[in-house]
Amino acid sequence: MTDLRLVASDRVPDAVRAVLEGTAGPFTPLPDSPTEAARWVEVVKPDQPVEEPDVAVVIPTSGSTGHARAVVLTRSALVAAAMAAHKRLGGPGSWVCSLAPHHVAGLMVHVRAYLSGYQAVTVDQQLTGLADVALPDAPAYISLVPTQLYKARRRAETRTTLRRYTVLLGGAAADRAELERAEQAGIHVVTTYGMTETCGGVVYDGLPLDGVHIGLDDDGRISLSGPTTFSGYRFDPEATAAVLERRTFFTSDRGAWVGGRLEVRGRIDDVVISGGVNVDIAQLQRIVDRALGVEKVVVLGVPDLQWGARIVAVTTHDLSLSSLRERLDGRVERAALPRDLRLVDAFPRTSSGKIDRRAIASGWEA
Repeated sequence: MTDLRLVASDRVPDAVRAVLEGTAGPFTPLPDSPTEAARWVEVVKPDQPVEEPDVAVVIPTSGSTGHARAVVLTRSALVAAAMAAHKRLGGPGSWVCSLAPHHVAGLMVHVRAYLSGYQAVTVDQQLTGLADVALPDAPAYISLVPTQLYKARRRAETRTTLRRYTVLLGGAAADRAELERAEQAGIHVVTTYGMTETCGGVVYDGLPLDGVHIGLDDDGRISLSGPTTFSGYRFDPEATAAVLERRTFFTSDRGAWVGGRLEVRGRIDDVVISGGVNVDIAQLQRIVDRALGVEKVVVLGVPDLQWGARIVAVTTHDLSLSSLRERLDGRVERAALPRDLRLVDAFPRTSSGKIDRRAIASGWEA
């Protein structure tokens, strides 16, 4: 048994080095916000010793789609994920971290950087100062989420600077048209799929990293197997047993093989029945993004006594329900057209920056 250390965000690079070298025990990276940090502590329970072998990090899930759980990641899993990433990308190199290190995407940037022999350069989420980063004579990498790429591509300075990097894009579904625009701008993007339970992205451009196996059941539910899989949820054996079988993690996502590559099509609970018609919320959101722009409108299926599920929309822009329906008419089935629209000042977000769809949905009444 060993103690679980709590580490501030600016100390994460040192904590990564120490835990991988075996000179210090497991740690949990904390958010900078005291309120968020308090929630982190409540989830990971640092006052209780760590009993699992080889543990390096205990890190909560984002909790955007349910109750946050403390994910146990071993040293061997972190190293396997980082080494497989470098092998796929073309070798170790320098890394820039623009993501919060208390989430797995930001944490893994520091793990990959350490194993490359470099210390990651940290910039803020707006990529301030990225153009001034001095790059060594080695491959250069940066991890972004789609919102960052979307904004960066529209600024001449960052658009030019990103051409120097291989951009790992993950954390949310990437719009195909936006990816094409990035490619046309000379930005090399590698889409990634994974989650906290797999040490971050382990599927690159629809193909698994070496050692990782993708499974699809009859309903399209995605499973991921291999050496990067987590050891379980801390103090939650029932939740662990529900999703983990040896080294296979059964995700809550569904997908399909398209041209020999995995296409992620949303969560398994993203299909709702509205008026007797199946509506794929994830597919509807992609259509809305293409029609109106990324993160302009969020669509949801909420419980409804008459329809079973009612399709609703939330926007931060000056948009009427009638104009939204007109823009979507002919692109989607009638049952998928939103029946209500609300204007909000801003979309609620998780601490990792994702739109918090659960929080939005909680504001609707049946």
